[in-house]
Amino acid sequence: MTTSDFAALDEQKFKAFHWRATLTTGLGVFCDGYDLTSVGLVMPEILAHFGHAKLTGLESALLAASALAGAAIGGLGFGLLGQRGRKNFYGFDVLILGLAAIAQAFAPSVAALIAIRFILGIGVGGDYVLSPMIMAEHSNRANRGRAIGLGFGTMWPLGALAATLVDLALKAIGVDPDLRWRLVLAGGAIPAFAVIYLRRTMPETARYLARLGGKSDEAANVIAQISGERTAAPTVDNRPFGQVLAQHARPILAAALLWLIYDLVVYASILFGPSLIAQSLGLNAINFNLVMYLFFTLPASVLFSIFIIDQFGRKPLQAWGFVAGAVAIGVFALLQRQLAAVPILALLVFGLFNVAATGPGLVSGGGILGVELAPTRVRSVAQSITVAGGRIGATLSTFAFPLLFGAIGRAPTYWILAALGVLGALLTWLLVPETGRISLEKITGEDVLGVGAPAETRSASLA
Repeated sequence: MTTSDFAALDEQKFKAFHWRATLTTGLGVFCDGYDLTSVGLVMPEILAHFGHAKLTGLESALLAASALAGAAIGGLGFGLLGQRGRKNFYGFDVLILGLAAIAQAFAPSVAALIAIRFILGIGVGGDYVLSPMIMAEHSNRANRGRAIGLGFGTMWPLGALAATLVDLALKAIGVDPDLRWRLVLAGGAIPAFAVIYLRRTMPETARYLARLGGKSDEAANVIAQISGERTAAPTVDNRPFGQVLAQHARPILAAALLWLIYDLVVYASILFGPSLIAQSLGLNAINFNLVMYLFFTLPASVLFSIFIIDQFGRKPLQAWGFVAGAVAIGVFALLQRQLAAVPILALLVFGLFNVAATGPGLVSGGGILGVELAPTRVRSVAQSITVAGGRIGATLSTFAFPLLFGAIGRAPTYWILAALGVLGALLTWLLVPETGRISLEKITGEDVLGVGAPAETRSASLA
């Protein structure tokens, strides 16, 4: 195998095809941000409709975690399906999202809503596997981080922002609360159904066609379609699946662990952010989230995606993001009383935490490491493992940290979160190579080292 197999794709400028692919892959993540945020916005109306003053602890935990657990299972399932074709199943993930979004509006009970959101999570998990992988395999090497960052990292907070704005708009025009919660939840179906056609018309990736599909001539046609250059047909990867997965298990598991740590920290932060700060400022949760998205999370996500993630690299963006996030949480631990007395300062510190978390959010939370550290032969399953790691972290955070807050208090819990951030930074530097602006084949050792190069040899060559 030569280094020229996908060079025409790697050396392309970022052009109209890539923008279209970014939008097509990103709208699924937009749906995820919308769906996971919307249920919290209308929870009081849902409870009133079903005659509940409040949820039991178990019901609350299940409602919060059902979509996350579904995403872990969906990620693993779509990871296996993706080995049989990326495009074959692209669109079914958002079809699940759309149908489940509508079904939420007709849920006859809280238990039914929990079950529906579990199914919705399956679609979310499928999208977490397919979207970054397809974007990476179509992308050029110089802007791969930008493409995945904008399409995955930035679209999630945009979806969350959209849910907030829809809820505010319906309130402003006086929609009945019992109808409003149904419309807000069902609104997630609109972007899901809108993107199905775009996904079904995207070409299968050349890397899949050549390496797994054994259709080298078709792969060359896709390369020509995207790049305008006619190249030699890429080679097939006939190595045993288990052998390749074993060779690359270490970086794949490292990527899963880093996503788990990121989700542990970021989901736990939701517990002390709005509840501690918003009330002190006289803001409700909706307005608080609006401030966070508009002034902190979204600007940071766009700027980091365009100017940082490719130019400076994945490792420094993630590692320093973890460190800065740990410092912000440490400030909360040390200065609880002072921040409570000056809530606008607490808002600023939490906003800076969100900016810092955007770094690892784009790298680990955006699924970049899973798709870049595994060769095409096992990339789909590798990404499903990293997605499952993240969803396990989010689920653990949802269940465990409320208990910790009650058992040991705020300050010790903050220090645990800060320690997790420092651990994430250390593991980033120690366990994964830098992958920015490097071709997928060089990262995974599929070029000059040969198709069968073990992961340890590959990592050493990138050090």
